[in-house]
Amino acid sequence: QVQLVESGGGLVPPGGSLRLSCVASGIDLILYTVTWYRQPLGKQRESVATIDSDDDTTYVDSVKGRFTISRDDAENTVFLQMNSLKPEDTAVYYCNARIHTINISGRGTQVTVSS
Repeated sequence: QVQLVESGGGLVPPGGSLRLSCVASGIDLILYTVTWYRQPLGKQRESVATIDSDDDTTYVDSVKGRFTISRDDAENTVFLQMNSLKPEDTAVYYCNARIHTINISGRGTQVTVSS
C-alpha cells in the first residue's frame, strides 16, 4: 500500500524546536520531489519547504534560516527540522510526494507553538 505518514508534531513554547518525519511505504521516496505544506486553522495551505530528487531545497521566506528539510534514503523518510518556532508556525503540517502525474499526501501532524 502506498502511503505517507507524518509524525513528530506537538505543543512547544515559542523558541522551541520540533523535527517532523514523513515516512513512505510502497514507493522509493528518493525518486520523488517532497514538499512539506502547512495549513493554519481557517487559512490557506502554503508550501513550507521542498526537496527534489537531486537534494536541491527551497523554503518559503518566513522559515528560511529556521527550518531545514532533509531526507534519509535508507529510512525512506523526509524530515523537517524546525527551530526557533513562533506562534505563527502553528498549523497542521502535511508532506506531499510527487513525480510526473503521481501525487501522494499524508494525513498531517499538528504543530502548536504556544506558551
